[in-house]
Amino acid sequence: MKAEVAVATVQGKAYFLIVNKLKERNIPFLSLVPGETVPTEIRVVITTEKEKHLINHERILVYDGEIAPDSAANEIRKILQGKEVYEKIVIGVDPGEVFGLAVIADGKVNETGNCFSTQEALAKISSVIKNVDFSSTAVSIKIGSGVPAYKELIETLDAALPPEVVLEVVSEAGTNRPLDENKHRRGLRDIASAIRIAGRAGHVYPRRKTGESNG
Repeated sequence: MKAEVAVATVQGKAYFLIVNKLKERNIPFLSLVPGETVPTEIRVVITTEKEKHLINHERILVYDGEIAPDSAANEIRKILQGKEVYEKIVIGVDPGEVFGLAVIADGKVNETGNCFSTQEALAKISSVIKNVDFSSTAVSIKIGSGVPAYKELIETLDAALPPEVVLEVVSEAGTNRPLDENKHRRGLRDIASAIRIAGRAGHVYPRRKTGESNG
């Protein structure tokens, strides 16, 4: 796959964080020194605030260190898909000893990963929806009900997330994983289950914040 993203920075930490995240998301990229000519096939250049004046390109994304590398990678993915905003984001979560997590944006898998606690899952979900405009993007989080841990997770999300986020409880029937596999394989199975959970209809969990705002 030909690279459509260029990373143009000589700032070591920023380069390291950006490149690691692009590799994690399997997004091909080209490395440039700020000031170099940007090839015509490049659709977006990511650089830093101090170096952006050296970039001659119509689409520049600034990584300033204040935002997480995840947010920059999400924005790049959106640009590559030719979208200004997503109409619908669905986050599937498969709770357990390892939480599988999958982010589906307008029907496409944008991001997957594993979390190892309720708080880590909350932090990950919060970073995904941090810059979402709820007036134009519908967000729902679908949580598998296969283990008791889902109750703690959904109560935590209910208390912490904006009231516009829809929470759903989804049956995990048919998404179970064998337990006699090594940890890495289990992690991949948890992610696969999270993707399937994201695609299923569930029962809407009544949001406490929504009830408070209506009352």
